[in-house]
Order: sequence, then structure tokens, then C-alpha cells
Amino acid sequence: MEFLAPRQTDPPHGGVKIVNLLAQPKGRIALFTLLYLSEGGPIGFIWWALPTMLRTAGVAVPQITALTALLVLPWVFKFLWAPLVDACRTPRWGFRAWIITAQLAMGAALLPLSWLDPVEHFPWWGALLLLHAFCAATQDVAIDALAIHAVPESQRGTLNGCMQTGMLVGRSLFGGGALLIVSVWGKQWVIIALVTVIWTTSLCLLGAKESVENTGFKNRIADFRLHLSSAFRRRTTWLGLAFALTAAAGFEATGQLAGPFLVDRGVPEKTIGVFFGAVVVATVLGGLIGGKLSDRWGRIRAVAVFLIGFVAMIVGLAWTDLALANPNPTLLFSWLTGMYFFIGLFTAASYALFMDLTDPRLGGTQFSAFMAATNGCESGSAWAAGRVMATTNYATAFLVLSAASLLSLPLLVWLAKAGAKKADLETGAPTL
Repeated sequence: MEFLAPRQTDPPHGGVKIVNLLAQPKGRIALFTLLYLSEGGPIGFIWWALPTMLRTAGVAVPQITALTALLVLPWVFKFLWAPLVDACRTPRWGFRAWIITAQLAMGAALLPLSWLDPVEHFPWWGALLLLHAFCAATQDVAIDALAIHAVPESQRGTLNGCMQTGMLVGRSLFGGGALLIVSVWGKQWVIIALVTVIWTTSLCLLGAKESVENTGFKNRIADFRLHLSSAFRRRTTWLGLAFALTAAAGFEATGQLAGPFLVDRGVPEKTIGVFFGAVVVATVLGGLIGGKLSDRWGRIRAVAVFLIGFVAMIVGLAWTDLALANPNPTLLFSWLTGMYFFIGLFTAASYALFMDLTDPRLGGTQFSAFMAATNGCESGSAWAAGRVMATTNYATAFLVLSAASLLSLPLLVWLAKAGAKKADLETGAPTL
């Protein structure tokens, strides 16, 4: 659904005009890229920078791993409270209000960490970071729901490419970048910078206008239950969940094993670190290109081509490792760079596909279920690859999990058929 709102809100008495970024395509791209930047920052901080910071401060490794494992849980289980975001909407309290409230709480939970000592006040660090993670996961749900509600299907590929760019930039700035800031100015400036980014992006939502029907609470809950029941009776929903659970198995497994694989092939640790920092560029480029191509080619076709592309890169990596006794690291880096480029292509296109499969009235709930399935694919693929690697070798693990990705291709064929059938039965229904 498109927002029927003026491009800007004119304040009385000739004051400053507040632009409604949701009212125009370029404005939407800018808004959601910035919002995803504010999503990626906390994730980069918690998953990349925090363990190093805590260990440097003297926190024991078992405490660190227990904390990081706990902090991931809100993102894994966010679909459990996502229905509140969809159902509890009024003309005065929409997705915009959910996002702004979540971001204010995210920053408020982080601020005390700028003066609390992580060793002496470790329980406080754990509690505040868990509160922050819960609010960040809720922010994630609301942003995705707003995007599905606001952005036309024909623009979702481009949008997802830009959003993934924002996410990756945020992760890099507050992942590896945070460690550089800590080494020079101390952890308090990392916290302050992260809070500033989170709160500043909230300002971009001030002029946003949402279209929300003014119905009673009981009617909203009844409608939500009806739409939810209908969505999970659709074949496309279950095909989408199955695809999310399997399609990325090849690159998730290869990505998890890439670091140890390069170490065992004699690549210096510092070189590996530089490579993983630089390869983000390939992923970003892939996301921007893949999103646009999926808008032009059609979602199903683009996703299939990009899936075959990252599998081809992984097969090339495995063949190189099997065929050459001491493969040149540059050759290994080339195959991996190609894989990460196709990961960017595939991620932007497949996330747009999941948005297309989502009922806009269930934007938070249904899309969160798809994202939970992708998280399940990441976890399961890493576990399976480790087991295969333990009994065979790296190349076999890469190939076995890539085969699982290829086995998901028939699901795309069935999705295309289901989408075509829906378009024939429903006037104006979008095709896949």
C-alpha cells in the first residue's frame, strides 16, 4: 500500500518544514538505509566488538560466550512478539511510533555502559545489553513491517539492496571500527557514538505519515487473527519458509568455515583479517546490483540465478582445494570474493521475495517468521558443515551443503506456479 500523504508537512508560522521521506521513492530509499544503519550498528557492536572489549577488560571467556549467546536470543525469537507490532496499531500509534520508542529505549539502555566497569558491574552490563537487544529486535520487526507496508513491490529489490548496504556499514563502523575507537579514546566514546547514531536516525521519521484504519481494538485483533490464519494456510507461506530454511546452506556453511580453512591453508591471520574487512565491499556491491536486477528480471528468476552463482563459486573453491596441493591464497581469495558478491546479490533478491510473500497486514509477524527460518538455516548449516568436516575435509563440507542449496531450487518453481495461480484467481494480485 502506498502512503497517501503530502511530501512535506508545513508547520504554522513559517517554521521549519519536516519532509515526509515515505512520500517519494528516493526518500524511502534514504530513510530505510539509515534505519538499517541504526540496526547494523548494535549488531556489529554486540557480535564483533563486545567480546574483544570484554576480554581486554579482563572478563573471563566463559562469561563472554554465555553473554553473547544470551544476547542473540531476542533476534531469534522476535517473531513471538511481532504480532503485537502488527496488531497494536492506531492512527496515533503506528510502525513509526514502535520504531522511535524502540530506538529511544535502545539508546537509554546503552548509555550507562559508558561509565559502568564491565568487570565490576558485569551483571549490570548483561541486564542492560539484554534490554537493548530486546528493543533492537523489536525495532527490526517494526522497520521491516513499515517497509512492506510502504514500499511498492516493484521497488523492493532496490530497497533491500540499499538496506543491506546500511546494515553492513553499521556493522563495520561499530564492529571493527569500534575497536579502533576504543584503542584510542576508550569505550565510552564508542557507546556515545552508537547512541547518537540510533537516536539521530529517529529524527528522519518525524515527518512520516502512515495510513492506518481507525477501527476499534477488538476489531483490529479479530482482523489480525483472521489474516494470520489465512496467511499460514497459504501454500506460498510454507514454500517460502522451506526455501528460507535451506537455500543459503551452501554459503552459510562456507562462510562459517572460511576462516579456519584459510588458516589451515597457511594464510597469515593478519591477511585473513584484512580480507574479511575488504570483502564487505563485494557484498555491498552485490546487494545494490542484485536488488535492482530482481526488480527488472522478476524475483524468482533473479533468486534462482544468484543461488546458482554462489554455488558455482563454492564449487570452484572446493575444486581448487582438491586439485592443487598448495593452492595460491590469491586464488582462494578470488573464489571467496566471488561467493560474497553473489551472497550480496542473493540476499537482496531473496529478502525482497520474502517481502512479496508477506501480507502487508502481517508485515512484522510473517516476515519475522521468514527471517527466523533464515537464522535457522545459518545455525543448522554451520552445525552440519562441522560434522561433515570432522569426518572428511573442507571441500566435501562445502560441496555437501551447496547441494542442499541446489535442492531448494524446486521450491522456487512451485512458488512461481503458486504465484501465477494466485494472479489468475485474484484480480490485481501481484505475481512472483
